[in-house]
Formats: sequence, structure tokens, C-alpha cells
Amino acid sequence: MVFQHGWRVCAFIALSLALWSGKVFAQTPEPTESSTVTPSITSSPVELKKLSLEQLMNLDVTSVAKEPQPYGQAPAAIVVLTNDAIRRSGASSIPEALQLADNLNVAQKDSHDWSISARGFNTDLSNKLLVLIDGRSVYSPLFSGVFWDAQDYLLEDIDRIEVISGPGGTLWGANAVNGVINITSKSAKETQGLYIEGGGGMEWSPELQDFEAIRYGGALGPDLFYRFYGKYDARGSEPLLTNGNAANDSWTNGQGGFRIDSITTGQHLTIQGDIYSNIESISTGGTAQKSGGNILERWTRTFDDDSNVSLQFYYDHTFINDPEPEAFLSTLAAAPPGIFTDRLDTIDLDFQHHFHLDDHNNFSWGFGYRYTDDLTGASPGLAFAPSPLLQNLYSLFAQDEIRLLSNVFLTAGSKVEHNDYTGYEYEPSGRLKWDVTENQMLWAAVSRAVRMPSEVDTNERGLTPLLNAFHITSSINGSPGFLSEVLVAYELGYRAQLDKNFSTSISTFFNNYTDIRSTGTTPGGALGILPFVFQNNLMAQTWGVELTTDYQVLDWWRLHAGYDQLNESVWVAPGQLDLNKGLNETADPPNQIFVRSSMDLPGHLELDPAFRWIDTFTYNNSGVPGTVPNYAELDVRLAWHASPNLELSVTGQNLLHPYHLEYVISSPAPTEAISRNVYGKVALRF
Repeated sequence: MVFQHGWRVCAFIALSLALWSGKVFAQTPEPTESSTVTPSITSSPVELKKLSLEQLMNLDVTSVAKEPQPYGQAPAAIVVLTNDAIRRSGASSIPEALQLADNLNVAQKDSHDWSISARGFNTDLSNKLLVLIDGRSVYSPLFSGVFWDAQDYLLEDIDRIEVISGPGGTLWGANAVNGVINITSKSAKETQGLYIEGGGGMEWSPELQDFEAIRYGGALGPDLFYRFYGKYDARGSEPLLTNGNAANDSWTNGQGGFRIDSITTGQHLTIQGDIYSNIESISTGGTAQKSGGNILERWTRTFDDDSNVSLQFYYDHTFINDPEPEAFLSTLAAAPPGIFTDRLDTIDLDFQHHFHLDDHNNFSWGFGYRYTDDLTGASPGLAFAPSPLLQNLYSLFAQDEIRLLSNVFLTAGSKVEHNDYTGYEYEPSGRLKWDVTENQMLWAAVSRAVRMPSEVDTNERGLTPLLNAFHITSSINGSPGFLSEVLVAYELGYRAQLDKNFSTSISTFFNNYTDIRSTGTTPGGALGILPFVFQNNLMAQTWGVELTTDYQVLDWWRLHAGYDQLNESVWVAPGQLDLNKGLNETADPPNQIFVRSSMDLPGHLELDPAFRWIDTFTYNNSGVPGTVPNYAELDVRLAWHASPNLELSVTGQNLLHPYHLEYVISSPAPTEAISRNVYGKVALRF
């Protein structure tokens, strides 16, 4: 059992550099009990793990109000994943890091695909979760969801990930229906020096075979900082559930980028960009390619503690080359295999102004504009028309936090958007916060959010040569009259720091959905039903509880536990039809349990086991319920800080079973399981 090529090379480089520095066996002085440690997420690993739970509760988050506020005082169901928590988890990708969020359902489909959602609707085309990376939206207008295999970053340079479960449309707009994931990277000032990491899996553990990354940060002046990075990883195939043989879905990914920060008194200018390319083997045959790049500029001007403005602009380009397998609708219809392509260019402008009207009103407003140019290339079984599709999205929001009493606050506001599908959409919300004590908070909210139509809903044209005698050239079409899906959500929550060693957060919710996507027929069409079309014939309700707790057992030992409970009811609107009988929009476990332990052991060792249990759930199996059985898994990471510069670690993932099922991809793809994985890593910091 030897580590593969990348591990040996990077380990040799790291050890050589560390020995050359003469610091291999030096130790960093740790803060004493009387030391003052600033509660910053971007502290060094040694400092961050020493933060108390109280200090962690005071970390600033921005996703709830679009301005910094302490996590413990944010009136929303929010989980914050710090850089240290991500590092200690052993995660090697953003989706793996998101498994730390108790309020998400993260299901891996195969080697390179994931399905991720909050509070339900975690289907093949998960479309109710907005994801941002440094303020840049990464959802695809093809299906209003995220290609997770195209979202990557050097995890060492991620400052934090804020995960909100519940609607965020008032601030973030359409598609922030069931939640918002806001990924924020560190500034270039906070990533000075050299960082190298590398590693690989065991020969019998092929999933994460090889990975390397390098980042260097420097200064061009007293107020001007930069960094650049590059990374590469190669992942092997997952096994087929039926026989354990390789599913032939291996992939490689390379990414690089830069960031420049100019930080002067009252002003902060950021310019950053990334470029990536990955190649994926597809289990149904062929090779897919995804590539792209982006550049972002953000300027922030702070006038005083109560007033600031920000202006952000970005351009994003993505390209997808995806092999489509032979498709069958019935014995009467088939489409040969082919290649589907998608080229998307996005231009986005966002402005925000925050100020205090008076002692009782904390006001924010802003506007935005987004332009997309989406050019698709048809395969025999899939096309979109028209192509290219040019779209404009305009938005305006305003929100006021009103102090009703010294410890009671009402936040009310709305976002108004205009899209080319449905025209104007309104997303108001009201949020009440009561600071019961200095360390205890109750909050309640009522919100309206929408999921505006995607190209799948409106413009999809399946090109299956079906029943030519009736001149039918499509098996399923989008509907130009497709409406926005609408959510009205009711939430109630409690967050508390009960003592210096124990904190907890409880959130409950009731969601009412209308105009959910369904599959219907064409009255008067061929045979009176064809082609099939997407419609808005479903209604739904979901309700549940989300619970997280943290307990500092001893100075060197912290425990975390989370529980997520979800109930779903989906039905066809009276007098309407859904060919999938309400099964196609949900695939969600009703219960999830998470337990994690973080221990700082003698000899500068870290031990971090993490257990999760995911309940049985049903999915759409050609119009009848199918079942994915429950499973329990254990991840363990053991790390040794050989010096302040050198960290060696071994991570085992999914250790309880050789492989297990997490999700069932829609036919005709074979059912794939997720395998046990063990890999080693070396990280060097200068």
C-alpha cells in the first residue's frame, strides 16, 4: 500500500523545503489563557483552534443582511463553516466541505456529480438553492441549478462558507428559494507567502488519486497585495452498485487564478479571476469537458461606522461539451447518441448602499443588472430553442432594520426583479428578532421567494423522432408560458450561547409552494397527448426542524452534533395532471444526524472523526416510488503539525463500508455507489 505519484513528489518537495528552512522541529508559541485572540476567521490554524465558542459566535457573517453582523445575532437559520473546520474535515472539494453543514442534504451521485439542496427538492435538477463564490452567482440558467464539478477553489484560501437554509430572495433574488450558500475567500493580504500541498490515495483507494496545489502571495506596496494559485487533481472511478466494477467515470480538473487587494483607509478594491478546465469520463460512454473563466472587480467605500457603498462587476464564461447517450421513450421512439454543447457568457453589475437613517433605522438599498448570452448546440436527443438565448435581468431591493425596543428589531424589505420569462417578480420578507438576553436570541420570519423559469422549463426541445406519421419531432418540450415557482415560508428560531462551553441553534419552518414544475400532455396533439410538456401543476408543503449544538468538553476537545428533520407533501393541483404523480421534484431523506469530534492531542496531533446517518428516501422510478436505503458513514482525519510550516495528514472517508448508495441518477445512467477513500496530504506554509 503505497501512495501514488503525486503524494511522493509533493512530500519530497515539502520535506526538503522544510528541512532547508531549519524549522522542522521548531514549535509555535501558543496563546496563554491571558492572551487576547482576535475572533477572525482568517487567523492562523494555531490561533483559530484556540477560539472559544463565545468568540466563534461573534464572528461576522454577511449573508443574512448583506452587511457584517455577529453570527450569534443573525436572525436566520445559518451555519458557518470556518477555514479551520474545513481544513480539519479533510475535505478535498467544495461539495465535500458542504457535508459539514447540518442544514444541507449533500448526496454524491458518482465520481464527479453531486446533488445539494436545503429543505427538500434535492432532485437531478436541484434548482432552489443559490450559490455564490465571492459574490459571483454560479447557477446555470439551463436548469437554475449548479454544476458542482465546475465549482472549485483552493480550500486553504477559503475564509468561510455561510449556509442559510430558508429563503433569501429579498436580498439575493430569484432562485434563493430554499437557501443560500455564500463562499468567501480570504483577501490577498491574508494569504501572504508560499503555500504548497499535495497528496494522493492508496493504490486500492482510487477515488482521489493525485492532487497538487501551489499559492504564492506578496505585496506590491504598503497597501497593495496579490496572490496567484494553481491546482490539479485526478479522481478515479466509483463502483457500480450491481457488481462493484468500475463505472468508468474518472475525471481530472485543473484550475488557476489570482487576486489583488488594495486596502487603504476607508476603501477596499478587489480584482480577482479564475480559469479552469476538467475532463470527465461518462459511465454511459464518451468524455465530457467543462471549461471556463471569470474576472471580478469589487470596490467598497466606507464613510463611517454607519455608512458604506459597494460596487461589483464580473464577467463569467463557461463551456460544456457533454456526450448524450442513446435515448428511448418507448419502442416507438429512439434518439441516437450525440454531443450537446453549451456556451454561456454572463455580465453582472451590482450596487449596494447601507446607511443609518437615524438611531432607529438601519437602511440598505441597491440595484443590479445581469446579461446572459447562452448558445447551445443540439444533440439528436436534446436541444434548446431559440439559440442563442439573450436575456436581461434587472433588480432593485430595499430593506430597513427598525429598532422597536432596545432589544427588539424588525427587518422588512423586498426585492423587485424583472426577467424576460415572467416579467416582474416580488420577493418581500419580514423578520423579527428579540434579544432575550445578551447571549440568547429568538427570531421569526415570513418570506416570499420565487424560482424563475429556466431554459429546461421553457425552451427545451427533445428531438426524438417520435411517431413521424403525426409530424411529432419532440418527446418533451418546455412551455413558453411556464410560470415562476412560488414559496411562502414561515420560520421560527432560537440561538444561544448558554455558557462558555455550550451553544445551540434551533430552527423550525413551514413552507407552502405553488406552481411547482410538472409534466403534462398537449391537448389536441398526436394521440391527444403528444408531445409531453412542462407545466406548473404541482403544489407542495414542507415542514421540519434543524438543530445544531457545540460543546467544549475540555480545552483540547470539542464536540458538534446536528439533526435535520424534513417532512414533504406534494400533490397535483385540483383538475390538473402530472405524469410523474408528484414524484419527480423530491428525493430527500426525512432525517439526518451528524456528530463530529475535534481533538488536539499531545505531540501536536489533531484527530477529527465525523459520523453521519442519512435516512431512507424515495425517488421517481418511472412514475412509481423507488427507494434509496439509509446509510451510516464515518470519516476520520489524523494530522501532525511537524512544525509551524509543515502539516502531514491522513484522511479516511466512508470507512464503514466498501461502498454505499447515496443517490440514483435518472435512467439510462447505471446506478453507482460511493466508495471508501483513504488519502494522505502534506501541506507546507511559509
